[in-house]
Amino acid sequence: MNTIRVAVILCASIAVFAADAAPKDLAEQVNGVYPKVEQLYIDLHQHPELSFHETETAAKLAAQLRDLGYSVTTGVGGNGVVALLKNGAGPTVMLRTELDALPVEEKTGWAFASRAHTKDDSGTDVPVMHACGHDIHMAALVGTATLLAQDRQYWHGTLMLIGQPAEERSGGAQAMLKDGLFTRFPKPDIAFAMHDSNGLPAGKVGFAPGVWLTSADSVDIVIYGKGGHGAAPQNTIDPVVIAARTVLALQTIVSREINPQDPAVITVGSIHGGTKRNIIPEQVKLELTVRAYKPEVRKHLLDAIARIARAESEAGNAPHPPDVKLLESTPAQYNDPKLTERIAVDLRQRLGDANVIQVAPGTPSDDFAEFGNAGVPSAMLSLGAADPEKFAEAQKSGVPLPSNHSPYFAPDYNPTLHTAILSETTVMMELLR
Repeated sequence: MNTIRVAVILCASIAVFAADAAPKDLAEQVNGVYPKVEQLYIDLHQHPELSFHETETAAKLAAQLRDLGYSVTTGVGGNGVVALLKNGAGPTVMLRTELDALPVEEKTGWAFASRAHTKDDSGTDVPVMHACGHDIHMAALVGTATLLAQDRQYWHGTLMLIGQPAEERSGGAQAMLKDGLFTRFPKPDIAFAMHDSNGLPAGKVGFAPGVWLTSADSVDIVIYGKGGHGAAPQNTIDPVVIAARTVLALQTIVSREINPQDPAVITVGSIHGGTKRNIIPEQVKLELTVRAYKPEVRKHLLDAIARIARAESEAGNAPHPPDVKLLESTPAQYNDPKLTERIAVDLRQRLGDANVIQVAPGTPSDDFAEFGNAGVPSAMLSLGAADPEKFAEAQKSGVPLPSNHSPYFAPDYNPTLHTAILSETTVMMELLR
């Protein structure tokens, strides 16, 4: 469905149903479901699971939605959950949450902090934490699903709730799409999601029409050498030195090849090589994350990374060209402008003008973008999660609060969950009219 069709749906809903938009006591209804939502949030927070291993998490979400009367399908694209609630004729609107957590050791000090450990895909024992707030998203979705199930007189159409696996590895959305998400089930007319962060205080929502989040590409580079004794480097080809030169040369791509008006990031997040100080290894592995807004910039970055890696290995007389592999990718998140602006208007009426603000694009990424890339007009909004007093102190001092992915990330979950449920329910009722 193109942007014109979105505009027609939105205009029709405004003209025909503006007098009966949503229940006036919606905030009170949120208070009514909150105890159940908080209990679920605490349970999810204490029992996180890694990407592509969210079996118990998916089962909990599916059980909650079945109990509410939704038609639920599990195992879509791995551990994905699809729940449908049909309520007469009308559009199909999708609301997504993520299921997965991160290999992070929690240090929030909460009484219900995660103490979970598991084996990752390599067999290494790792701690696990919902350090990106996906537990907030899941609990809020269940609260929203509850209110929409009981307030069916305010909306018509098909509500499609998605529990998506493996967002943190940028593969879950693609896996669900490949497994027939938009062919086995109704292809939605609109897709919506929210993501919490400490970038805003709890109680506030941020929106950004157009490109909001960057694309993300995970790149591995394996550099080959000739191993030997560290005391006789003349008899070796040192891949550590080649890797060091490669890391430095990669920094020139953004600074010297990309227009300064086009945001771009190349970060070498890890270097693995060698076992002992006096042994020159056979190879070194670099792991990169690459971010951009524009497709052409993204392509330039990836091509330049491969070019520089090959050139540095050749300059170092490496016995083999490097292996450069693109492992995980997701496009930039594009918020349909008309849809995003309309949602902002609706939320300002519900939350107040001061609590719904336009925010600048950022460099995180989210594979929610895959649904837009598949032809569904979409919008993702920022959900404030910071304690308002701590947020004000951080703004004054200039010392940032712990961000997503930090072991200290601790959302002010009571007002955050209230705002999420109120916002999602408002948006769904507005779009399903």
